[in-house]
Amino acid sequence: MTHWPAERGGPPRRVLAVIPARGGSKGVPAKNLAPVGGVPLVARAVRACLAAPAVTDVVVSTDDAAVAAAARAAGAEVVTRPAAIAGDTATSEAAVLHALDAFEERAGAAVDVVLLVQCTSPFLLAEEIGRVAEAVARDGADTAVTVAPFHGFVWRDDDPAEPGTGHGVNHDKAVRPRRQDRPQDLLETGAAYAMDVTGFRAHEHRFFGRTELVRTDPARVLEIDDPHDLARARALAPLLDTAPAGALPTRADVDAVVLDFDGTQTDDRVLIDTDGREFVSVHRGDGLGIAALRRAGLPTLILSTEQNPVVAARARKLRLPVLHGIDRKDVALKQWCEEQGIAPDRVLYAGNDVNDLPCLALVGWPVAVADAHDAVRGAARAVTTVPGGHGAIREIAGWLLGPSLDTLPDPLPTSPGK
Repeated sequence: MTHWPAERGGPPRRVLAVIPARGGSKGVPAKNLAPVGGVPLVARAVRACLAAPAVTDVVVSTDDAAVAAAARAAGAEVVTRPAAIAGDTATSEAAVLHALDAFEERAGAAVDVVLLVQCTSPFLLAEEIGRVAEAVARDGADTAVTVAPFHGFVWRDDDPAEPGTGHGVNHDKAVRPRRQDRPQDLLETGAAYAMDVTGFRAHEHRFFGRTELVRTDPARVLEIDDPHDLARARALAPLLDTAPAGALPTRADVDAVVLDFDGTQTDDRVLIDTDGREFVSVHRGDGLGIAALRRAGLPTLILSTEQNPVVAARARKLRLPVLHGIDRKDVALKQWCEEQGIAPDRVLYAGNDVNDLPCLALVGWPVAVADAHDAVRGAARAVTTVPGGHGAIREIAGWLLGPSLDTLPDPLPTSPGK
């Protein structure tokens, strides 16, 4: 257990980050478990808090067993939230106070600063969480909040004296000053708050006393309240998520590889001759990569929606098992994992289109090829640098096997004449 040292030699400060994450959500069902960048929202928040040096402890407050499991897997402690403060009308402050009391009782120690961190802000950085915590733990603010520069003109149409007539809130509609001539407005991002615990218990609200404003990058501000917000977050994830060292999977992370076919092992084009026969283009490098996975003893499966002789022919060529003509690929994948005795969170699944999303949500390493649908790229934990059908599988094999890719002996005998 680490403690954030107080400035000028004072006693260490204990900083608790509380992440409220109910199981219910009207706008987006199971919202806090929705993957963005291949990682559930609750896990993204936990990881960001754990990576903030000022934070000493991380707790997820939830009423849902699946959310609790995801939180623990990401490294957080869990406080079970009672039904009385788990409904739509319950406040975040009530959840934080309950989690704070439960944590202090469990830890047998007092917390000095408590944070409210919302997992519906998927692009919140550990650095920003740390700055909010430091504002109270080190710099003497009573509360702190993340904000972003805002330059918009705000309107309302709720004037009872002039129903249906819009009026300016932060401007006079008869005067349109230039941006550089206007005062700097700041938008509350809704992502992270910090409170001195003594004051928070007294006021039972996230704002009291002196509030420090922690400025953040407006390009990263997004709150997920409805399916459109979630779609935007998934589209932005490949652009906004950083890729720290170790972000790509290695052999130690994966016990099996499952590959979509069309658009992943091919360039998603189909040529049809006058007799109706279909032809696809594949990449020789992918064949070499799959052979290397086989040499490494890594179970590999082709899983395809298409019932097509070309898929079966390619599987025979690669000496891989194949399941094709599958309507519910996620169900087939789960059954295959059970038969192989492999946990889904130890599986790498590579895909390219929206019918791959259920499988991507099931596995521990969802991977998208470079030209995948935006929703697939957003749901992926890693994205290849080359498109499907252009060596993407060879690239994935390189992630897993590293320098040994071309040196492992093949455990299967070569057929005569091959």
